[in-house]
Amino acid sequence: MDATTETAIVERTISIDASPETVWEFFVDPEKLKQWKGIDAKLEPQPGGMFWCEVIPGHIAAGEYVELDQPHRLVFTWGWEKSDSPTAIRPGTSTIEVELTPEGDGTRLHFVHRDLPSEAAAESHAVGWDHYLSRLEVAAAGGDPGEDPWLTQDMESTS
Repeated sequence: MDATTETAIVERTISIDASPETVWEFFVDPEKLKQWKGIDAKLEPQPGGMFWCEVIPGHIAAGEYVELDQPHRLVFTWGWEKSDSPTAIRPGTSTIEVELTPEGDGTRLHFVHRDLPSEAAAESHAVGWDHYLSRLEVAAAGGDPGEDPWLTQDMESTS
């Protein structure tokens, strides 16, 4: 019997009312990343450099930058530190690709999260990415997405 490895993906395309150069910064600048996702971030935006983001307390995404073609394409690996969830993935075992294309005065962002280990993992990550990409759309356009409601819910559940 042949062993096959199936992986799942999350793919989204959104339009953002900001230039590719502006949107790019929200993936490589820790302070800008925290405007739309995370409470802490350590980023080394160069091939082999660290990607580390504490999304909500105790939930840390980690990986490394693989490819950076500013301001057009960004690739980094992704996974969760210290997670026992059945849909969790280890740091560095999945890949995120972001393509930024000028679209009028704004940007078309094409997002692909690949190498997820199962459909359940893809479904779980799709919920998260839908939440955070909508926050990115507001933040990159110069708006305030407000406090992350997931952060408030998590803090309330742990207090």
